[in-house]
Amino acid sequence: MTGTEPRSKKAWMTVADLIARDVRAGTFAPGTWLKQIDLEHRYRFGRPDVRRALDYLAQKRLVQHVPNRGYHVVLPDSDQTAHILELRVILETAAVDSIVAHATPEAIRGIEALARKFDELILHGTVLEQYEANLAFHHELLSLCSNPELLTLVTDLRSRTSSALAGQWSTRARVEQSSREHHQMIKALDARDAQQLKDIITRHIRQPKER
Repeated sequence: MTGTEPRSKKAWMTVADLIARDVRAGTFAPGTWLKQIDLEHRYRFGRPDVRRALDYLAQKRLVQHVPNRGYHVVLPDSDQTAHILELRVILETAAVDSIVAHATPEAIRGIEALARKFDELILHGTVLEQYEANLAFHHELLSLCSNPELLTLVTDLRSRTSSALAGQWSTRARVEQSSREHHQMIKALDARDAQQLKDIITRHIRQPKER
């Protein structure tokens, strides 16, 4: 590792977060082409950091890379998104009985720690850090299911819908609601109340679509 790598990583992550914030704020509408030279001038970072930020956001489906043309903000397919969210409801609620059966006190504490980390990042973190912390919370919860293929399927489904960076957390109130729902899930899990956990997960998944 060279001495310049930590600085470089911080730079491209800063650019990625700035782009994500502008998308969330509506500065860059769905379908908007993002010219690298314009982003360099707007955020005052060099091309390598801008390009790495765009590549990262393409992986998270906030932007789309079109070979020989560049990058544009993802145009959400509302019908596809609705269908995928319903598939997630089916799969994630189906996993609940297994999750409850395998939820040791130690496992619940680990999930609770991830929920608290998300809470901290609401106050002090970037949009990207919040997004990654949210994924970590849900991954840990679902990993308690005895069927690892279900976790793989849900992870794949998440990757096929537009990122939460673009729309799910369009307001601070929605981010805080996600936090409250995380803790409600933990409370239901600790109480071994499978039905309540299913209800909360269903609401948690569908709410972005309904708002």
